[in-house]
Order: sequence, then C-alpha cells, then structure tokens
Amino acid sequence: MKKKFLVFASAALLFVACNNKPAESTETTEPAATEEPAAPAADANTAEVTLNAGDDMKYDITEIKVKEGQTVKLTLHHTGQAPKVAMGHNFVLLQAGASLENYAKDAINAKDDDYFPKALAKDVIAHTKTIGGGESDTVEFPAPAKGTYDFLCSFPGHSGTMHGKFIVE
Repeated sequence: MKKKFLVFASAALLFVACNNKPAESTETTEPAATEEPAAPAADANTAEVTLNAGDDMKYDITEIKVKEGQTVKLTLHHTGQAPKVAMGHNFVLLQAGASLENYAKDAINAKDDDYFPKALAKDVIAHTKTIGGGESDTVEFPAPAKGTYDFLCSFPGHSGTMHGKFIVE
C-alpha cells in the first residue's frame, strides 16, 4: 500500500508541478504587430505613367488617361538593347491641333537637336530626351485642358508604329 501511495503522490506532485500557473503579472504586453504599415496615400494631384518601348518599335500602351490639372510624371523605359543611334526612343506630346505627320517629318532632319525640330517647339507640350536600350527618362508637366492629344516617338521612322492618344478628362 505504501508503494501505491508513493506512486500516487509522485504522480500528483508531477501533475501539479506541470500545471502550476505563475502568479498573475500586472505587466501588460502588446501582441506583436502582424500588419505592415500602410503605404502613403497616392497623391490625387499626380498621375504617374510608365511607358515602355523596345527594339520592336512599339509603345506598350497607346492610350494614356489623366485628369485636367494633374501633374503628370511620365517615365519612358527603353526595354530593348539597341543603342540610341540605331533604335532611339522618346515621348513627344503635341499640342491640340498639331500635326503628328508634320512633326515626324521635320524630326527626321533634327538629329543635332535630338530629333526635336526647333521650328515646331511651339507644337510640343512636353517630351522626354531620346534614349537607347536599357535607359529611362522622366518628364513632369501639368496636364493640359480637357481633350485628346497625340503623342509619338520622333526618332526617324518610328512614328508610324509608335504613337498614341493622350486623353485629358
């Protein structure tokens, strides 16, 4: 009987020791945060646009929509590998009513001015510089009045496939 009592007492002590809770602490701990802080809200007054162009002589988008009065931050990425002298790309946003065909035709002879004809500077709202493979350029400008505007790449021969509509709502 003594043996049974000792086994029982040992088991009881072991049970109590394993389940014994420490005294309540007055110290509080906050659970670890599991969410990342929220990203800052996008500025409604800025339209960020990314335009990609590669060695295939195409923009990845041919329609850009912004709101009147927004600041437009447009980044052109040349996703190809060809150098600027062989496959340069740019972005030229023309004024309403300016002729895309006339601008492209005059740009052919404006190599020394990075394919931006000085005589037609009044027809341009904004433009990036001409870039080669792997390069990028960003331009910021205020969106013009509501309407639809043409944009193009003025590098010789590119405007036939590299053009689009810039729509201001």
